[in-house]
Amino acid sequence: MKVDIKHYLIIIIFIVFPKIAHANSEIKIGLLAPFSGEFKSIGKSVLNSARIALNKINNDKINILPRDTKGNNFETLLKVEELYAEGVRIFIGPVFNKNLKGLEKFRDAFFLSLTNKIINNPRNVISSGINARSQLNAIKKYKKLNNLESTLILIPKKDYKEEIEQAIKDSKFKAKKVFYYDTEPTKLTKQIEKVTKYQIRKKNLEDEIKRIESSNDDNKEKKLEDLNKKDTLGKIGFDSVVIADFDESLKSVATSLLYTDVSPKRISFISLNQWFDETLFKETASQPISFPSVNKENFDKFKKNYKEFYDIDPNQLSLITYDLVGLIYYLLLKNDFEVDDDIFKKENKFKGKSGIFQIKDQKINHELNFYTVDKSSFIKIF
Repeated sequence: MKVDIKHYLIIIIFIVFPKIAHANSEIKIGLLAPFSGEFKSIGKSVLNSARIALNKINNDKINILPRDTKGNNFETLLKVEELYAEGVRIFIGPVFNKNLKGLEKFRDAFFLSLTNKIINNPRNVISSGINARSQLNAIKKYKKLNNLESTLILIPKKDYKEEIEQAIKDSKFKAKKVFYYDTEPTKLTKQIEKVTKYQIRKKNLEDEIKRIESSNDDNKEKKLEDLNKKDTLGKIGFDSVVIADFDESLKSVATSLLYTDVSPKRISFISLNQWFDETLFKETASQPISFPSVNKENFDKFKKNYKEFYDIDPNQLSLITYDLVGLIYYLLLKNDFEVDDDIFKKENKFKGKSGIFQIKDQKINHELNFYTVDKSSFIKIF
């Protein structure tokens, strides 16, 4: 089904898959993932989801050829050379950004990498993960809905720092302040104290208590009672905070904010995509906290279907892989099963299990949904 909307195409992937009658040759798609070593569980999940997608397509003209990269660049290049010699020109993978090095020499091949990093990738690589720009675009929409105008962005000094910086520029995200922090626990709280002006606000409270104590105010006792219930006094200086972090580090930053008397009851706590991490349910003091992500209803259905096939839960990259197989199939179908230089260059929009996404400038941008963690549930905002 095809509908023209402002020069874009919205394709419903995996709803209708017509058989290809005019294609005479088999199309081989390389799948580059770690099937051995430390990350073999990721590779297995990616391969499983590709097989589910193939089963849904039900067309024997499509053949996926999995190859074990062992999670390193040397093995990745060996496997690409092997498949390239067999005529493969479309690849799903590699999984990791570090394994993209050297792929530019295969000039007429396309690599739909599962990485969400977009900086300095080879020209024939399409970054397919949930990138920071997509996430910040969703956060912008959330801010507008909630009239949030003064945002603090907290960025850890980690290897993806530059990705966040570039995404801020690309998305034209307006922040009141961007602050970089060291994730070392012994340093973290002091840094958060600094950016939230905690010591100043604490001193403001102490001074105000002393002032009231020495005053002749008729409501002196009541005012002192109210002040003694506070930890600080004065404005924080922002109405929202975006914590560009994950897992335990995210929780540590949230805890440090709470320590400095900055709570989600006073300002909006926002993070990047947490993939519906249910351990956040336990962090009740840091709730509500909101984040952009893929469509949860679709993701839950996908996980249920995956578990029916394999009796285990998939990882997040499985959902992306499933959509990529559908995307490749659709574009091949539109292109008479020919792989040419322009097959991935048209600015089309597609609707997959992850939601609506668009190929543009060597990356896939996702139109993400938004969710809030409140008690023991993920509440959809949009």
